[in-house]
Amino acid sequence: MAKERVVLVDIADRIATVTINRPDKLNALNRAVREQFVQVLADLAGNDDVRVVIVTGAGDKAFVAGADIAEFKGRTGVEQFHVTKSFGIFEAPERLPKPIIAAVNGFALGGGCELAMACDLRIASDKAKLGQPEITLGILPGGGGTQRLPRLVGLGNAYKLLYTGQLVGAEEALRMGLVDEVVPHDRLQERVRELATEIAAKSPVALEFIKDCLKASTRMPLDEGVRFETTYFGLAFSSEDKEEGVTAFLEKRQPDFKGR
Repeated sequence: MAKERVVLVDIADRIATVTINRPDKLNALNRAVREQFVQVLADLAGNDDVRVVIVTGAGDKAFVAGADIAEFKGRTGVEQFHVTKSFGIFEAPERLPKPIIAAVNGFALGGGCELAMACDLRIASDKAKLGQPEITLGILPGGGGTQRLPRLVGLGNAYKLLYTGQLVGAEEALRMGLVDEVVPHDRLQERVRELATEIAAKSPVALEFIKDCLKASTRMPLDEGVRFETTYFGLAFSSEDKEEGVTAFLEKRQPDFKGR
């Protein structure tokens, strides 16, 4: 029997929209979601027709309301270790060599917040609520919450959110840097697609290089990071996109980047 598709993909105009499709469970992350999401992003990485990826949740209540807690009961530590290690859902957005935007259309809690943080940009509905409530279950985040959260919101805000399990609304999330933009709920998908369209018109080569350099900035001392960037800067000069960009600038026209 064919597996139920709990991660859907729609591709149009060089943009792939990936939808986690368990609205009856508020799009909670279960084993099937983890497996399918990782495979979908791996497939999109090799699809030259896709330049930007949008991730969202089905329905209008949740982006991802966390892990499927029903799967936790009775699971041993070793079993959980293998689940987390095997599927790498929180690493997949970073491994993707293309820009990826989280359209946070509702609850983004626990693993849902961690998934949003793993994306490059987070655009939130004004109805969204975000947080890491793992402490209320007697556990802690296991998908990068203790690592990515302080990098986005600062150590003090991270302590507060992780120690209390409090949820924050979209505007508070914007103030602390957890999301990058807040828009009215009924404009979320339109706004995210506008942004994705703007990015998709840029050089795929330069976008991939920029993403690599920005990831390096969180892991390297400044002097090493600058050397890393300089290497990529020089490498960009070997691309056809660089020639097209410079020529288009001199000819006062819009460039037509091919990703080569």
